[in-house]
Amino acid sequence: MALEENERIIIPDESGEEHLFEVLFTFDVDQTGHSYLAVVPAEQQEDEEVEVYAFRYEEQEKNDDDLSLFPIDSDEEWEMVEEMLHTLIDEENNE
Repeated sequence: MALEENERIIIPDESGEEHLFEVLFTFDVDQTGHSYLAVVPAEQQEDEEVEVYAFRYEEQEKNDDDLSLFPIDSDEEWEMVEEMLHTLIDEENNE
């Protein structure tokens, strides 16, 4: 299952409570073979500051609807995700 923009996913937090998020974008990095996604809380108010969360993910072969999410630990990965986010924001502002 390829994730689509504006798709919604449920992500549990550390205590197991589930939260609904809207997918902003996904991208793959050919050099590493990893896939990444950026999400925002779906219940966010218009006037609230947007908090973006990013994860490395892998699709589960046995069930196309399941994803395994992994935290982004390295500074190098964070810089790459931030660069993609800034690029997409710039493109959106120029349209």
